[in-house]
Amino acid sequence: MELPLVVGVDGSDSSLRAVDWAVDHAARHGLPLRLVYASLWERYEGRQPSFSTERPAEEVMGEHIVASAAERARLRAPEVKVSGEVLPDDAVSALLREGHDASALVTGSRGRSDLGGLLLGSVGLTVAARATCPVVVVRGSERNRQGAFGRVAVGVGEAAEDLGAVRFALREAEVRGCVLEAVRAWRCPAHDRADHPLLADDAGRTHEERASAILDEALRDLVRGRVEVEARAVEGPAHKVLLSASVGADLLVVGALRPHGHFGLQLGRVAHALLHHSECPVAVVPERT
Repeated sequence: MELPLVVGVDGSDSSLRAVDWAVDHAARHGLPLRLVYASLWERYEGRQPSFSTERPAEEVMGEHIVASAAERARLRAPEVKVSGEVLPDDAVSALLREGHDASALVTGSRGRSDLGGLLLGSVGLTVAARATCPVVVVRGSERNRQGAFGRVAVGVGEAAEDLGAVRFALREAEVRGCVLEAVRAWRCPAHDRADHPLLADDAGRTHEERASAILDEALRDLVRGRVEVEARAVEGPAHKVLLSASVGADLLVVGALRPHGHFGLQLGRVAHALLHHSECPVAVVPERT
């Protein structure tokens, strides 16, 4: 039985965009869709409205939000099996627990908080940093979210660390029938150029060739003619290179190391920057070390 795609909903416009993205993803992959509202969401994302009813206001609100999101999903893709539940827990704990039996978790980029200036809500950021399954934060323009570019981009770090992210991106590109763009950023340290100014071009080529070799290693055993692949070694800081790739992508995939025995926030600087500034949805794929 396929594990469900789990979406955190809170009634915000951002979470509705996440539902739209998730139901399209579920339809492409033949997955059931599970909508989750955590009844203590207000602890993280805003104030609780009041209702004139004997039942707890947060319970009434949660059931309404889940029912509305489920109806929206069914209208968008009637073939997708949709279920929903209000969970008596805070949003982070509820979603992390749901992630143990999910194909992936999906969240919006902002919650219902009055702090609208925040680039990414605390729930989405914390879940992306701690989940044991892939997490997709739905952000970017409508064209990117709707798949107008026919391109899935994946950031390739050290090959041994990012195979899970490459596999995830490859599957997504195959199901979407689009191009897989594998990107490896490289930089020539300043001291290399300063110490050997006459050999600066050679030093740059050495770093570029190493980046290309890492790309080849990451792709060699995974890509077997199923999708069109474009591999690019690009000079520059990794976060800037990948943010540039996000402009023309439908999805950007990155890996995140999850060292065994470490339970704090585990999200690298590059993934953190992408979750805040990417022009398209971002999938963070955990990699165990």
